[in-house]
Amino acid sequence: MNILITICARGGSKGIPGKNIKKLNGQSLISYSIDHAKQFTKIHKNVDIALSTDSEEIKSVAAQFGLESNYTRPEFLANDTVGKIEVLQHILSYEEETRQKKYDIILDLDVSAPLRTLKDLNKAFEIILSDTNALNIFSVSKAHKNPYFNVVEGKEDGYYRLVKENNSKSRQMAPVVYDMNASFYFYRAAFFEQKLESAITSKSLIYLMDHISFDLDEKLDFEIMEYLLSENKLDFEI
Repeated sequence: MNILITICARGGSKGIPGKNIKKLNGQSLISYSIDHAKQFTKIHKNVDIALSTDSEEIKSVAAQFGLESNYTRPEFLANDTVGKIEVLQHILSYEEETRQKKYDIILDLDVSAPLRTLKDLNKAFEIILSDTNALNIFSVSKAHKNPYFNVVEGKEDGYYRLVKENNSKSRQMAPVVYDMNASFYFYRAAFFEQKLESAITSKSLIYLMDHISFDLDEKLDFEIMEYLLSENKLDFEI
């Protein structure tokens, strides 16, 4: 079994300028994902790590942490309107052609959501391997809001009602839902062979993290994560 770990880091970031290489608790944000990838390679065989970026500066920083790359993400995949799946498909095709091998499993580590552990990755890996029909598995957290209970949307009549109509009288009685926290995704090769466009498929699995995890979209997110790490407020080690 061949495994490819992808680390995707676009140069432009509107919410947090220079986010992917911005220092988080003293080290570049991208270094956390590189370290997790390296930890995974020490336990599993036939694993390669690939960097997808359009930025020479990000390449340089990644190289400082041991991840070098000759690949440059093409301009048409380097804007904020492009979906992640297209980016993954392109780097996967490049790595398979360059290395002259086919990958069975692709593990994507999101640079913006580094609050993950090697235990998380190993457990999720075991889950998808145990279900040969599953196309992918992604990390989730317990949801703070529930579309069956307290999330509303506008309807055609101009009024607002629950996204998912339900008779639940309390949050505890509503169907259980989860937040996708964007930290990591495992894909089988079949996912890309079927040219699917979304990580949410008819054969997707979830891995529920038992600890806090969120991605960095805004400056406040960065400040919160900086505080959690610098003040040792996490009850786990990333």
